[in-house]
Amino acid sequence: MINTEDFIKRLQKIIDYYNESASSFAEKIGVQRSSISHILSGRNKPSLDFILKILSAYPEVDLYWLFNGKGVFPSKQEIKEIEQTNLKAALDENKLLSDNNNNKEIERIVIFYSDGSFKNFEN
Repeated sequence: MINTEDFIKRLQKIIDYYNESASSFAEKIGVQRSSISHILSGRNKPSLDFILKILSAYPEVDLYWLFNGKGVFPSKQEIKEIEQTNLKAALDENKLLSDNNNNKEIERIVIFYSDGSFKNFEN
C-alpha cells in the first residue's frame, strides 16, 4: 500500500527538481492539471497509469523510490553527471580566466552541500 502523504512529498520533489509548475508537469506527463492538483492536495490517490506516465516522461525517476521512498532521487549517476558538467564548466572558465590573468590557473574547486558535506576537485 502506498503512503499518500509520502508519495505527495516525492512527487513535489520531482516537480521542484525539474523546476516545473504543476501545470507544466501535468502537460509534460499528459494528464489534466486538476489531476496534479487533486493528488498534491491529497484529495485523490495516484493511479498506476499516473505513475507510469511520470516514469515515461522522466525515465531517471526510480519506480521504487517513487512508490515507497527506497532508493535515491536524483539517481547517483545523475548527480555524478551534474558534478562532472559543473567541474568541466569551471575548468573551462579557468582556461578563460587564466588567459586573462597572467596564466593563473585554478588549483582546486571545493563544492559544499547543504548537508555539510563537500567534494574537493584538484586540477
